Amino acid sequence: MRKIAALFCLIGLLSTNAFCQNKTHTFNLSKTDFLLDGKPFQIISGEMHPARIPVEYWRHRIQMAKAMGCNTIAAYVFWNYHESEPGKFDFQTENRNIAQFIHIAQEEGMWLILRPGPYVCAEWDFGGIPSYLLKIPDIKVRCMDPRYIESMDRYIKELANQVKDLQVTKGGPILMVQVENEYGSYGNDSRYTRWIQEMWKFNGIEVPFYTADGATSFMLEAGSIPDAAIGLDPGRSEEDFGQATKANPNVPSFCSELYPGWLTHWGEKWQRPDVTGLLKDVKWLMDHKKSFNFYVIHGGTNFGYWAGANAFSPTQYQPDVTSYDYDAPVNEMGQPTPKYFALRNLLATYQTVGQKASSIPAAMPVIEIPDFKPNVSASVWDNLPAANFVPQPKPMEMFGQKAGFILYRTTLIGHKSGKLLITQLHDYATIFVDGKYVGKIDRSKGENSIELPQPANGNPQLDILVEGMGRINFAEYLIDRKGITERVSLDGMTLMNWQVYNLPFDESYLGHLKFPATEAVRPGNIFKGEFELKTLGDTYLDLSLWEKGVVWVNGHNLGRYWSIGPQKQMYCPAPWLKIGKNELVIFDLHQLKAAVVKGVKSME
Repeated sequence: MRKIAALFCLIGLLSTNAFCQNKTHTFNLSKTDFLLDGKPFQIISGEMHPARIPVEYWRHRIQMAKAMGCNTIAAYVFWNYHESEPGKFDFQTENRNIAQFIHIAQEEGMWLILRPGPYVCAEWDFGGIPSYLLKIPDIKVRCMDPRYIESMDRYIKELANQVKDLQVTKGGPILMVQVENEYGSYGNDSRYTRWIQEMWKFNGIEVPFYTADGATSFMLEAGSIPDAAIGLDPGRSEEDFGQATKANPNVPSFCSELYPGWLTHWGEKWQRPDVTGLLKDVKWLMDHKKSFNFYVIHGGTNFGYWAGANAFSPTQYQPDVTSYDYDAPVNEMGQPTPKYFALRNLLATYQTVGQKASSIPAAMPVIEIPDFKPNVSASVWDNLPAANFVPQPKPMEMFGQKAGFILYRTTLIGHKSGKLLITQLHDYATIFVDGKYVGKIDRSKGENSIELPQPANGNPQLDILVEGMGRINFAEYLIDRKGITERVSLDGMTLMNWQVYNLPFDESYLGHLKFPATEAVRPGNIFKGEFELKTLGDTYLDLSLWEKGVVWVNGHNLGRYWSIGPQKQMYCPAPWLKIGKNELVIFDLHQLKAAVVKGVKSME
């Protein structure tokens, strides 16, 4: 490990970075303070998530946090991003090398707070919990269910092996490790949270632990651990910190999530909180020497199918947009915003005499791609895999599918028209009878039924193409399987004998697509085109003329788009582009003909 650390030092700022000397430190908890090498230390942290940032940009984003005035990086680790199938871990490919991210933070002179879950929330699919657990019909999560514990134990052991030599006690930058996340908002099993803490210790984690909860007495009582620091989400007043002291007067507390921005759901306006209140909160925290963490300083992007969703009642469903810009100080492209400069200027007033702020790193190049239109199309109906035969519909997880789309097909016998009711549709369906489009059903609008017209054929074929959007990531309705999760009825008659087609729209599925030279006649089409580049840079692909679907560039899934907005532009980072020809693929649930796509320099 020392050889690896030395190598990174040579790559980084070796002459000026004390971290690169493998010096060990102590980090402890007093009743009121965090103690670094025995002295009170104020954590000024900026949070970012490696899974939401291309690996090529990790260093730049960390440098941006440092230049704003932070001394620490907080980082979530998403369990389901590293273990998509039981026992198959990936801590190497693309942006999954957590140890590398931590090393880069150290090279840039930053400490690190590790937030490994196993549950994280984070507006991330299923709060970071792997979807393979949902194949177990009666699984219970975030508790001592032995099936959940067995999987979680495997994850903790594997992640601990990746990070244990990067603790401050070993010469690394990791100061603290969080236990679970906002558990007091969900459950009250202290045996479960203590078990997680003990498992980290058993696997070599020796730095202090902390919990994070809302600054209310019942959340702190249910979520806190006796010997762990208390994080407040948020903590920004004497009253908030007083609640933490009441919960446990023997450990320090800090603001573990201070919100410069906020999340946005599909169909909403962009959340853009005013900076005035934020500056007031930061000033209070600095004046009172309270440690705090900006959640988030840079949000990044929910590439692929990773965006989560909220639901605060059994009938509510609020899927998150693809962009995780979050109105953060550092925007989705990594550029400083007016909020960034306001915070940087404020934090600069607290620098000691002789202390100099880091310079802001240069912005990444940005380009515009000229308008172009995909010129080849295929139909999902011509690209169906082998069917699964089931008496009644099952969700995609029961077929081993993690995300994407799924098709349910049956023949109508008995009732041929009337009210089609889908009980527990998750989440968006397009309905067809004998290949003719009837309409859509949208869970996010509280819809669950549609009227089927009288068919021309005596034994009509019913097709229900379902998009599984983000799994719920917060509060009590976490068990959120995708597809048709209960049953389908027509005028009260339960429909039986289904063919189910898995359509994950992953790398394997896309690689086997057939593009016949035929014109689209019904919705559910895949469009492909090429564009040429002479220079590279970040860009946004404007899809404002498209309806609803997913887009890929050179095989990279940029995420979901939807005409209801507010997001109409999809972030495409420069490392995913290439000089010369680039390939674009779009799957749209409604579009019959290709529309124009163009590259723009910013998001509306």
